[in-house]
Amino acid sequence: MGMQVKHIQDYYTYEMKHNGMSANTVIHRHANIRKALQYAYKTGLINSNPADCVQRPRKEKFQASFYNEKELEQLFKVVKGDPVEFAVIVAAFYGLRRSEVIGLKWDAIDFEHKTITIRHTVTQFTKDGKSVIVEKDRTKTKSSYRTLPLVPPFEELLLRMKAQQKMNRKLCGRSYCKKYLDYIYVNEIGELVKPGYLTQHFPNLLEKNNMRRIRFHDLRHSCASLLYANGVSLKEIQEWLGHSDISTTSNIYTHLNFDSKVASANAILGIYPA
Repeated sequence: MGMQVKHIQDYYTYEMKHNGMSANTVIHRHANIRKALQYAYKTGLINSNPADCVQRPRKEKFQASFYNEKELEQLFKVVKGDPVEFAVIVAAFYGLRRSEVIGLKWDAIDFEHKTITIRHTVTQFTKDGKSVIVEKDRTKTKSSYRTLPLVPPFEELLLRMKAQQKMNRKLCGRSYCKKYLDYIYVNEIGELVKPGYLTQHFPNLLEKNNMRRIRFHDLRHSCASLLYANGVSLKEIQEWLGHSDISTTSNIYTHLNFDSKVASANAILGIYPA
């Protein structure tokens, strides 16, 4: 039993130290592991639940990082023509998660009714030292399944990409990868752009252009902060981003835009006795 506890504890330590897993992710994983082992305990497969003896890390208080309007404007300029251009635009404008960006398929785009539907995801993890890609016909939560308006600049980008992919397929002939024809975000030879590529390449792009370092996921926060700064309600931001719980939206984003707090302070000052 002691060894079982040690195995779980060592797994958490290794993932945090070597793979950069956050304490919050470990806590989520621990809940799933504990639940599975609890079932084994109740059905008599094991004598006790080793997960009960494992020390979980402390939950981290979330501190969102984000780009303001000027920084995003600059980012859109420097990303033009770069392999991550599509991903950056989708993440910053629509607030998509990395898995949702990679998972976008052509059938998610309704050019007639001008909509984009988020319903498929692609994730990447390491198993036995090998990188594994997982394609799912479902989103993170039920609320993550959402339909958003297809705006003209993004529609134009998609049509350009569609034409480019058709040309690439013709040029490459048999060498073109046929496995990912349904997907939007593929490279010149038709291979799916990997989630890990975004994580690695995005900060390099920022550094190369002397821009402040943020994570790719922080583009989602940047999208939310702009919506919030422009008077969009938390409920509407929740629906736009696909949060299952409004408290998630509230906890992460209400502190982002300081200008709105200044405006609130000035509104009160207007009736404050001199």
